[in-house]
Amino acid sequence: MSNICFIGAGNMAQSIIGGLLKSGSRKESIWATARSEDKRTNLADNFGVNTTDNNVAAVEACRIIILAVKPQMMFGVCEEIAPYIQGKLVISVAAGISCESLEKWLGKNAAIVRCMPNTPSLIGQGACGLYANANTNTLQKQAAQAILEATGKAVWVDDEALMHTVTAVSGSGPAYFFLFLEAMTQAAVEQGLDQHTAQSLAIQTAKGAALLAEQSDDNLETLRKKVTSPGGTTEQAILSFEHSGLRGTINKAMAACAERSKVMAEELS
Repeated sequence: MSNICFIGAGNMAQSIIGGLLKSGSRKESIWATARSEDKRTNLADNFGVNTTDNNVAAVEACRIIILAVKPQMMFGVCEEIAPYIQGKLVISVAAGISCESLEKWLGKNAAIVRCMPNTPSLIGQGACGLYANANTNTLQKQAAQAILEATGKAVWVDDEALMHTVTAVSGSGPAYFFLFLEAMTQAAVEQGLDQHTAQSLAIQTAKGAALLAEQSDDNLETLRKKVTSPGGTTEQAILSFEHSGLRGTINKAMAACAERSKVMAEELS
């Protein structure tokens, strides 16, 4: 794989760097930029990669550029590196910044891949949506997928508008499950379990259910029904969820998330 440079070195950049190194990338082929000397020192100590505070120097040394700065900083960074990206692949992990905006700032011929990773990427269990603009060729798409798969699962969408839905499903999704686990734990404590036992059981149950869903040939509905014996305990819980309108609540929450993503995209453009 070509040399890769990360503009910005926050948690998401570090998780991708860590994943790349674990999957066999050479540390000498990775560059990372950061304004903070302490952060550059930590990157060098923890990963052994090249570090600099000079974005242009890093971009000139690499064929793949990953923009991992905050959305509010993106315009300034793009303006700085735009003259140096001809023929290179630019991958943006910034939420809400459209390819149209990036093309405006980097140049209309720029090869751009947008991605929406999530926080489980930090432990190699991420879920990431990808979208490529028309300037991105097949080899560049393959390179982008290989980079993001170093931190988990990466899937493509063929319509950039669907990145708002990706945000609602996987980008923001971990927080939904954390909330559900909080509620389960609290309910179990109120029924008599201690906090540690309740939380451990809830987390392991979620982990086991997710792994079973991933590995089973059954679809989600079938898996649910296999646990839900007629007249049994699980059925009573499921009926309570259904009567409380859980599906509608989830639908509204994800719609609100996607709508906020659209508004942010307009504000940041």
